[in-house]
Amino acid sequence: MSTETASAAEQVAVPPPAGWEEARSRVYAVGLAAALPAVGRPLAETDGHTLAEPLTTRTDLPAFPTSSVDGWAVRGDGPWRVVGRVLAGGSPAPLTDDGTTVEIATGAMVPEGVTAILRVEESTRTADGRVAGTPRPTPEWREPGEEARAGEELLPAGTPVDPAVIGLAASCGHDTLRVRRPPRAALLVFGDELLTSGPPAAGRVRDALGPAVPAWLRRYGCQVRPADVVGPVADTLPAHVAALRAALATADLVCSTGGTMHGPVDHLHPTLEALGADYVVNTVAVRPGFPMLLARLVDPDGRVRFVAGLPGNPQSAIVALVSLVAPLLAGLQGRPMPVLPHATLADAVPGRGDHTHLALVRLDRAAGTAHPVRHVGSAMLRGLAGADGFAVIRPGTTGEPGARVPVVPLPLLPGERSCP
Repeated sequence: MSTETASAAEQVAVPPPAGWEEARSRVYAVGLAAALPAVGRPLAETDGHTLAEPLTTRTDLPAFPTSSVDGWAVRGDGPWRVVGRVLAGGSPAPLTDDGTTVEIATGAMVPEGVTAILRVEESTRTADGRVAGTPRPTPEWREPGEEARAGEELLPAGTPVDPAVIGLAASCGHDTLRVRRPPRAALLVFGDELLTSGPPAAGRVRDALGPAVPAWLRRYGCQVRPADVVGPVADTLPAHVAALRAALATADLVCSTGGTMHGPVDHLHPTLEALGADYVVNTVAVRPGFPMLLARLVDPDGRVRFVAGLPGNPQSAIVALVSLVAPLLAGLQGRPMPVLPHATLADAVPGRGDHTHLALVRLDRAAGTAHPVRHVGSAMLRGLAGADGFAVIRPGTTGEPGARVPVVPLPLLPGERSCP
């Protein structure tokens, strides 16, 4: 770094940090304002996307009365004379005469005129071949519209598309869906002190974020290719500018690790200035991880992209992911702002003065309790590996045993649903 650049860095005035809840609301809003465009996709290509409009059914579900058992569709009193068979996929003629029956398969359309369905295992045959038995009093078929009526909204816009959603859409007649694609993300790893293989030694530490952050991003619904992970990037301003410019050419979101402060080799802020970025959030009043940031770039054609600056300390970087990146990605995908569940603290958690404290916890979901874990320094990952999320201890408070607190869950694999 030149003397002039170093002097400028030393003179930068760091703005007051944004409150943690305010920062989350702010980044969600800018993400939603820049939500990815809606496109039509065949059902088979929508897994991992997000509904851009409500899912409604095109017909009643079921569309016609459907037998729920294998048996005999009868009319009137028995014993009944067998006059035919109805299989799934057919459109049967009405049953017009009392004392008659047709054999019927599960899922088959119930003929008009049927008064009951007799289960095959509860039926017998008379000597002359007629069917005898006593039908159950409850109808053994599904009525049209029992699951949904034509035009009914089944799922709102913003719902993540998973295999269950795809199956539901197919069942109610859709061949395509209007969806928002998964965001494309990239990662730039900053730091000449980082090793990419082997154990740490001789003053250099192993890069833990280069392999881990893309996996976290995928769990938030992003597409990240191996070629989208670059680094360590040389600790020079030209190298940072070139790397970020290249990543922004294809990514909706670029995350970087390290360089979020204003030290002699912290080039992220000058790089953002060189590329004409605007800060959405520049530092957050949260511990660990306060020197996080989110910046926005707008192309002449109106295309919006984002840069999330994650601190270099590993746990702090994950705090930045759950604090800023998660709500941003929810907005970009047109999904609702994540609602934080609550749990009861099993043990005390200290406060952090006028900062929000995100404390790693393990959840006992059956008991609804949160248990603080050990090894939670900002440079440590051991505690994170055994945790389910972060308990939120608000500014000016401490987490007393028995207190109900919000919990920021760590992301699941796409399509997974957390236990209640």
